[in-house]
Amino acid sequence: MTFLIPTLQRVIKAMALDDLRQFIDALKKEGELVEVGEPVDPDLEISEITDRVSKAGGPAVLFRNARGSELPVLMNQFGSMNRMSMALGGESLDTIGERLGAVLEMQVPQGIVAKVKALGKLKNLADSAPRMVRSAPCQEVVLDEPDLDILPVLKTWPGDGGPFITLPVVFTKDPDGRRNAGMYRLQKFDSKTTGMHWHIHKDGAENFRAAGNRIEVAVAIGTDPATTYAATAPLPKGIDEMMLAGFLKGSPVEMVKCRTVDMEVPATAEIVLEGYVEKGELRREGPFGDHTGYYSLAGDYPVFHLTGMTHRRDAIYAATVVGRPPMEDCFLGKATERLFMPLLKVTLPELVDMNLPLEGVFHNCAILSIRKSYPMHAKKVMSAVWGLGMLSLTKFVVVVDEHVDVHDESEVAWRVFNNVDPRRDVMVTEGPLDVLDHSSPTANYGAKMGLDATKTWPSEGYDREWPDDIDMTPEIKRLVDEKWSRYGIDLGDNAH
Repeated sequence: MTFLIPTLQRVIKAMALDDLRQFIDALKKEGELVEVGEPVDPDLEISEITDRVSKAGGPAVLFRNARGSELPVLMNQFGSMNRMSMALGGESLDTIGERLGAVLEMQVPQGIVAKVKALGKLKNLADSAPRMVRSAPCQEVVLDEPDLDILPVLKTWPGDGGPFITLPVVFTKDPDGRRNAGMYRLQKFDSKTTGMHWHIHKDGAENFRAAGNRIEVAVAIGTDPATTYAATAPLPKGIDEMMLAGFLKGSPVEMVKCRTVDMEVPATAEIVLEGYVEKGELRREGPFGDHTGYYSLAGDYPVFHLTGMTHRRDAIYAATVVGRPPMEDCFLGKATERLFMPLLKVTLPELVDMNLPLEGVFHNCAILSIRKSYPMHAKKVMSAVWGLGMLSLTKFVVVVDEHVDVHDESEVAWRVFNNVDPRRDVMVTEGPLDVLDHSSPTANYGAKMGLDATKTWPSEGYDREWPDDIDMTPEIKRLVDEKWSRYGIDLGDNAH
């Protein structure tokens, strides 16, 4: 999403979580964590357990006894809307989004009072900038030789090309020294090398293309939850994800210099990998059971070479499993939907609400309700979506009227199936697609479809009379509500 973030701030600081361990303690306190002492295998067994827990809406799980490693494994930490809200400070995601939206509505200040308020917001922005420290928990243990074999790296699906690090925060810099943090899977090749799965549209890949023969890289595993989320957020290039993490958790992210590369990493991370990627060196990576519910195919990707490795004492290995939704990553995606919708409204003020349904895996379908103001307004919105940063990868865009609940997918389907005339209301175009889209005959780009399910106006060429929705009068609804218990009909929670 192509948005400007500089006015973001975190207003409430009631539950700042500065490291993963504080989050684990909070999960325990809220009954949101189960600890498993039974020996479990990182090769498929942990994945199968986590998949069942995730799809059942279960808790986060801390596996204390992973075979082949002394490190416990934390899974499903973001696997519910409640835990996702806890991760970002304890508020509901919509509340956070509303606060961000209120800040973004700030105009050029007029008058002394407005200017003082604006200065306060700028101070909050500055207070959230990352802060450098000299020593850090993530460097309590320094390995003389990097050794990925000490980590309980998971193989998550039977057809995977090997074990993968699945929840890494990957740091790179562009030629001007601006930091980027992204989340790119790392297939473990051996004790000192992994794949570097940079998608063509991602900032990490762009930084690599712009680098010389070699780019330095640092990878943090087990960061505080706001930092982990920020690495997945669709920020425009040049906006520091660590600034966003500071906004979300209500305090600056403390950063420390790496030991073998000119990079900085979160000081409270559990594990840090340091190294480099060289131009011209490719290795077969994958397949990988991906969040689409299908295997992403094997391909040639750059190789990450370790030059250093540090970790906290008694480090905790954080990972995730992706696959057919619903899975843990769905809640990370929903957080982005709710937090970034107010920013989308800056570009599209007619937007009322948005739903990126789980079944669309967040880049295949977007459902938007709008305040329709003029003929072909819905098609204008479709075109705008396809021109907005990572939303440009959306394959299907469905537009409905403002009174339609976009989160009631049954209602949306009813509107589409009844309101859409295929000749008039369907727009097909071409453009970039997500790398993981396997339906297009070409990789990375292909056809897109927009569906205008709004009420069609006479000014849009509709000469017939458009029928009204069937609905009962409010008076009769209230009457039946008041008398329901007297009818003797038990419908449970479905009575109203």
